[in-house]
Amino acid sequence: MGESPKKKKPFYKKWWVWVIAILIVATAVGGNDTETGDTKVKEVKSETTQPVAVEPKASEEKKEEPKKEEPKTEQPKSEEPKKEEAKVEDDVPAEHTSALTKAKTYAEIMNMSKAAIHNQLVSEFGEKFSEEAATYAMGKLEYDWKDNALKKAESYSDTMYMSKQGIYDQLVSENGEQFTAEEAHYAIDTMKADFKKNALEKAKSYQDSMAMSPEAIRDQLVSDYGEQFTQEEADYAIQHLQE
Repeated sequence: MGESPKKKKPFYKKWWVWVIAILIVATAVGGNDTETGDTKVKEVKSETTQPVAVEPKASEEKKEEPKKEEPKTEQPKSEEPKKEEAKVEDDVPAEHTSALTKAKTYAEIMNMSKAAIHNQLVSEFGEKFSEEAATYAMGKLEYDWKDNALKKAESYSDTMYMSKQGIYDQLVSENGEQFTAEEAHYAIDTMKADFKKNALEKAKSYQDSMAMSPEAIRDQLVSDYGEQFTQEEADYAIQHLQE
């Protein structure tokens, strides 16, 4: 028996036909995706190419204008105290300051002389300050010593009825007021006093307290060891003593 001829498979059943078909489909699908992708890209590009309004920042909208510098006026410089002088004042001991305060009190209230105040400050029977403190106080104390001498002279005349010479001696005495001769002369020449009246008041005092005779009183009034009135002043006192 002869061999029967092989039947041919229809072409759509052949494997390569399906391969080609698959490739064609895949190519078609890929092409559509690419086109779609391009379209999307184009659309995005078209959207982004439109101008976008950007609001300017507040700091960019209005830039601060530079402030105009006002002309500076030079203030007068106050002179500062020298540090050395301030340091000296800061270093003053409390005793020195107290001595100065006491010295001012004696000068203003008791009208004492400069020498008398110094002696009172250092005296064992007075203020008992050190010599350094007293010297500092008198060096700092500025006062009109002539005026103090005048006030002391007027006080001796008004309350003790002393003579002109007697007051002068008391002003300059080391055991008295210890003013200088210049200060004492100023006081005597400047003061206003009625020394005849002073002599009369002294005469009355001797007569009333000591019962002295007129002649004894006259001698006491003119004596260099007594009241030191002038002869004229003493005669006036005795003459008016009997009245």
